[in-house]
Amino acid sequence: MTDDWIDMSSEALDCAGALAFVSDQQAGGVAIFLGTSRAETNTAGRTLLALDYEAYPQMALEQMRELAVEARKKWPITKLAMLHRTGRVGLAEPSVIIAVSSPHRAEAFDACRWLIDELKKSVGIWKKEIWADGSATWKSESA
Repeated sequence: MTDDWIDMSSEALDCAGALAFVSDQQAGGVAIFLGTSRAETNTAGRTLLALDYEAYPQMALEQMRELAVEARKKWPITKLAMLHRTGRVGLAEPSVIIAVSSPHRAEAFDACRWLIDELKKSVGIWKKEIWADGSATWKSESA
């Protein structure tokens, strides 16, 4: 469907491009969620340096497309973008963008939130925390 932009990339995600893509004369509301890597210190006192994301792209993209179909059944979505980063993502950089436009703002907010929650629960994307001391920890994407 040309009204959906679903992609995975090892390159920096295009926030302005996602907003431009979902903008439409028929949409009265646009909601955008950026999931970013945040600075943290774990219980062992290690400081987070970055996150590494891995996925089997063919499977993950198909799962993301299925979420778009389900979201369109629930809300009158005009356009949507679901973009996820793979590879190393530094602190404060977006690892995921969900952008949704719809006739009204409430629908855009609801669809956007549902899409990110479902993506984190059901799409095969794996996250590894990279600590400043050189160690790494695999973490479930839902965290």
